[in-house]
Amino acid sequence: MRYFDVVVDDNGDVMPNATIRFASPLPPNVEIVPTVYIVNNCLSKETKNLDQLILKRVLQMSETHDVAGVKEIQIDCDWSMSTRKTYFEMLSNLRDSLHDKGLKLSATIRLHQLSEAPPPVDKGVLMMYNTGDLRKRDHNPILDLDDAAPYLKQLDSYPLPLSTAYPVFSLSVLWRGNHLVGIMHDDDLPMFDGDTLITYEADLETVQEAKNVISRLKTTANDETILFEISKNNMKRINKSHYEKIYNH
Repeated sequence: MRYFDVVVDDNGDVMPNATIRFASPLPPNVEIVPTVYIVNNCLSKETKNLDQLILKRVLQMSETHDVAGVKEIQIDCDWSMSTRKTYFEMLSNLRDSLHDKGLKLSATIRLHQLSEAPPPVDKGVLMMYNTGDLRKRDHNPILDLDDAAPYLKQLDSYPLPLSTAYPVFSLSVLWRGNHLVGIMHDDDLPMFDGDTLITYEADLETVQEAKNVISRLKTTANDETILFEISKNNMKRINKSHYEKIYNH
């Protein structure tokens, strides 16, 4: 469950951009891992107290919404070489604070980051999706194993314990002639005569094949399988047996 996004405002101040709202009580006996997405340009600003701001906010929200038994906080950030030092320092400070409270810290790992030094966290979550280039119409940008293969060569030697997240979402891309307009979210882009809307999704067979590949390269990376994302729209679109087959595969 993603709690809030962190961005930088026009004054250079780090602040939450969006906060999740709970429409109903959480189901019992479900472990929640609060996840915070940090926009990369945030890390080019003053981040001295960012780790403490994140920790305070997550703990406050958990208490307010009766989210009990939190054992782990996860950070999601597509860090770059220019922001890596700042990001890793923030993670190290946050990890130490969490350990003092008996909690663990995890972070998302994108495929291209497998060749980099791992972040200072207890474990990573390998994002096995968004592997392709939106500009290539004949490739599925959500999950194409040919696109992922070069990056996965680093998986076996990656020194951080990993879980793996697989896609169950769809993606609609709007084209105007040969021009890529962008990703369509809830009809937020205008369409004109002659435009083309291409919808992609990761089918069950591709996800299962991806799980097989990951198991061969790093068996423990499938000890915990994460599906992104189990939203209301995806639950309506996909038969529940689809999810069961992935977990039982």
